[in-house]
Amino acid sequence: MMDNDMFGNTMWAGHWLWMLVIAIAVVIPAWRICQRTGFPGWMGVLILIPIVNLALLYFIAFADWPVERDSEGRS
Repeated sequence: MMDNDMFGNTMWAGHWLWMLVIAIAVVIPAWRICQRTGFPGWMGVLILIPIVNLALLYFIAFADWPVERDSEGRS
């Protein structure tokens, strides 16, 4: 029934564009969160990998942030 339309079995060009937009919308905030907590910003790219993204969130939530360690040393 859906043999020759853009939503058939093939991937249409808009799909790749949509995937890029979503990836950018997710990676940029994750990158900034990693930077603000004192971790390398590239760790934000890990948010795109299934299962690893959950591990990253738990790591950031429960790890001792380098930013907090630095601010405690200055007091």
